Amino acid sequence: MLEREREQVAAAARKLAAAGLVSATNGNLSVRCDDLVAVSPTGAVLGELQAADVPVVDIEGAVRFGALAPTSELSLHLGVYRRFESGAVVHTHAPMATALACVLDELPMVHYEMLGLGGAVRVAPYATFGTPELAAGVLDALEGRLAALMANHGAVTHGPDLATALRATELLEWACTVYWRAAQLGTPRVLDDAAVQAVVAQVTTTGYGATRRAEGE
Repeated sequence: MLEREREQVAAAARKLAAAGLVSATNGNLSVRCDDLVAVSPTGAVLGELQAADVPVVDIEGAVRFGALAPTSELSLHLGVYRRFESGAVVHTHAPMATALACVLDELPMVHYEMLGLGGAVRVAPYATFGTPELAAGVLDALEGRLAALMANHGAVTHGPDLATALRATELLEWACTVYWRAAQLGTPRVLDDAAVQAVVAQVTTTGYGATRRAEGE
């Protein structure tokens, strides 16, 4: 059942661990296919996760396949799927994202690459892990965004597919690192609405971010 999605979850977990974005059992991820979700199991060492370890649940959270119980943050994953019709969810305790989530109320728009996340990244209020209160706060913070920080906890990203959610996780950690480094030197400048709109117009005009044939080819 969901063999391809279970392999995707396991491979992505190992990739995140190799990149230092998750460690040991901290973090979880999932991929949706229709009304079924392949999700990392609770207590699993993500750097060693295999497809056979990945359980499958339905959209209501009932285990449909697999011997291991799903992550304790299952309600958060399912909430994202219900509210945003996403195809994948990634939750990490990535070092820089987690550090900034301990001190900021919002990660401001300090670089135009953050448009790939939807703009400034909100910080959801602190709540105990695995609770409905945590899920509710994160869902609100994700409105109109692909990423949110979780106060004193970590980060969540989502997207139409796992590749997009993983890219958002990497981009968020990069943006947090840029902000932190800039803050060591002074007060980071924040891009205003005019600057953001100019970037959007330039992307639209030039097709920035997509490969294309050179002129004359």
